[in-house]
Amino acid sequence: MHASFEVEQSVLTLPMAMRRLLALALPILVAQLASIGMMLVDTVVLGHVSPEDLAAVAIGSGIVVSLVFGLVGIVQAVAPVVAHLHGARRDGEVAGVLQQGFWLAALLAVPGMALLLFPQFMLAPFGLDAVVQLKVEQYLNLLAWYLPASLFYRTFYAFCSALGRPRVLMGIALFGLGVHAVLAWGLALQGWLGEPLGVVGCALSNVVVIWLECLCAALWLHLGPLGARYRPFHDWQRPAWRQWRELLRLGLPMGLSNLIEITAFTLVSLFVASLGAAVVGGHRIIANLSALAYMLPLSLGIATMAAVGQSLGARAWQEAHCLTRAGLWLATVSSVVTGLLLWLAARPLIAAYTDDPAVQAVALALIAYVAVYQFVDALQTIAGHVLRACRVTFVPMLIQLFCFWGIALAGGAWLCYRWTPPLGVAGFWLAAVIALAAAAALLLPLMSRVLNSVTAEA
Repeated sequence: MHASFEVEQSVLTLPMAMRRLLALALPILVAQLASIGMMLVDTVVLGHVSPEDLAAVAIGSGIVVSLVFGLVGIVQAVAPVVAHLHGARRDGEVAGVLQQGFWLAALLAVPGMALLLFPQFMLAPFGLDAVVQLKVEQYLNLLAWYLPASLFYRTFYAFCSALGRPRVLMGIALFGLGVHAVLAWGLALQGWLGEPLGVVGCALSNVVVIWLECLCAALWLHLGPLGARYRPFHDWQRPAWRQWRELLRLGLPMGLSNLIEITAFTLVSLFVASLGAAVVGGHRIIANLSALAYMLPLSLGIATMAAVGQSLGARAWQEAHCLTRAGLWLATVSSVVTGLLLWLAARPLIAAYTDDPAVQAVALALIAYVAVYQFVDALQTIAGHVLRACRVTFVPMLIQLFCFWGIALAGGAWLCYRWTPPLGVAGFWLAAVIALAAAAALLLPLMSRVLNSVTAEA
């Protein structure tokens, strides 16, 4: 079934809505997993270079992911705006929104690149080993040139998702993963440029691949079906403050929400560093499994946002409600299945990461938390994306600020070190469960009220 979500006159049933969302979500899921796969490639390759290179990519990638995730959230405002216009049959305005998104991405890249080119002040508080710090700085300096292409590509990503055309995203992501696997191996480990470059080689590969992906996206936009229909590179517009104001009104809270959520998990490694290498290693394994599991509700959330946004633009109120219910049902079922699989396959999964008994013991003690919170995490993800489809982003950002930094980070630190007896790293994961449950409890009623309010004129 085609995933473009053209509004139909027939009544949409729940099974039909589920099929629509799955048709859009599955290619997005593959694209998201391919993106995670690039980080996995870096870890595997540098694990055969040196501990210093592996530590450098762990620290550097955490900084880059947090920065990119935050800035990408801003340009993702293109998605709900385009979805509404497409649903309302105002396709003549769609190309202009995409062009303004590209201008905004170019502007956001400037401060982001400055942070990566001069990262010393960010690294100074952590007292890194001199060799590791030098490698981290080299890694970040190169990835400064990755950032603008990443923001351009994610603008394209938001545009295609909003129009229900995700298959191209899947194809480009799989192509990029394959090229990166070969380039990273050759540059970092095999010395294709004269000597093995280690973490610098992985950074170079990331830069080359993201610009290749941008080129593929541009060619597809120009020559593909969306190019013929929307002509995105014709009649190029100058930056327009009126459109920027709308994109920033939606995008700034979205970017802050992304930053809040990602740092609530990436900063835990720094908080528990004093507990020893085994604890940090076990936590990192579970955090990686958690990130992989999150790709499914995230993909469903993006699909639901696009579908509901198009329905709201078309003033198809019943369809918007039906698609929201479908997203919640799919999230519920998939999260329960994911949680059970994580619980049942815990030992072989962890053994695939490490053969160190101490690290395995820490990871096995933590995996129950990830298995349990899948349900509430999936629900709060769907609720947050439906609110984005309704162009409501500020209050959800405040809710996530309270839940992720207030409960997950601050509460986790208290449980880790000050609870009697101290819970150690498990305190952070227990706090994460509570935070996600609180986010779901607050976002779901808000989603219901906003959706009912938006559709009240039906």
